Amino acid sequence: MAEPVRMVELWRGGLLESWHVGHAVIWSADGGLVEAWGDPDTVIFPRSSCKMIQALPLLESGAGEALSTERLALACASHQGAALHVGLVRRWLLDIGMDEADLRCGAHAPADIEERDRLIRAWERPCQIHNNCSGKHAGFLMLARHLHAGPEYVAPDHPVQLSVRSAFEEVTGETSPGFGIDGCSAPNFATTVAGLARAMAFFAGAAGGGGARARAAARLTEAMIAHPDLVAGEGRACTELMRAMRGRAAIKTGAEAVFVAIVPERRLGIALKIVDGSTRASEAAIAALLVRLGLLDQDHPATLKRLDAVQTNWRGFETGILRAAPGFP
Repeated sequence: MAEPVRMVELWRGGLLESWHVGHAVIWSADGGLVEAWGDPDTVIFPRSSCKMIQALPLLESGAGEALSTERLALACASHQGAALHVGLVRRWLLDIGMDEADLRCGAHAPADIEERDRLIRAWERPCQIHNNCSGKHAGFLMLARHLHAGPEYVAPDHPVQLSVRSAFEEVTGETSPGFGIDGCSAPNFATTVAGLARAMAFFAGAAGGGGARARAAARLTEAMIAHPDLVAGEGRACTELMRAMRGRAAIKTGAEAVFVAIVPERRLGIALKIVDGSTRASEAAIAALLVRLGLLDQDHPATLKRLDAVQTNWRGFETGILRAAPGFP
């Protein structure tokens, strides 16, 4: 087994203060493995980076055939819980005859500051629609209704999750060794970094392909690219970097420093995992890979916010810099 490689460093006062190691894979829909750093066979939980895979059965089954691109993007989203996101998910639930109580994702405060402050001023509690996974769960509910299945759609043996696992194993090309329960209560199936990159390459090469799965993957990718504001939200890496690439790739983060990219024009998939779970490092690493592939401008403000990012203190003094480690990528 190869050791993880150093990917991101933090320098302060001319000295190396911290560093982050990880694994990354670039996979081609046409030729397989293109390049790897660290150990491609490291088993990881993809966390929210695989939401587009979890949404495949929604479309393959026909349940989501008429869904708008906005709702498809929300099915793949880890949104901020902004008024925009909450309103769209609430309307989706109403349209399928469901409401907030039918969700099984749990409630948490929105990451969006304006919506959080509005709740505080109104003495309102956040509800499950504020959960960053509520769009994915609206899709799960829609699929469960289509399958005439029970309400506990996050149970690992529920028809919804059995269909998710089947799709997951087929597009990763691997039998999952098991699952963990994600923050939103849904099972999250494990795979290797290479398997996750292989799945992203499938999405990247799906346009024009035959079969329900290829059509589903292409629609989900197109929806993410068309609506970066729904996939994450203002100030978030997924949204800002997708905007900076002007439709050339779809990217998605996951908890514990997982990041993926789907590059249709090159038919490439990318997956990476930072071992220590640092989000700042996964954002810097994916930006470095996208710059290397010529998809992202190294001098774009969205890039510089995460790569070659100057650190400042509370008085605005420059204190350090976060950058890609020498030799990566």
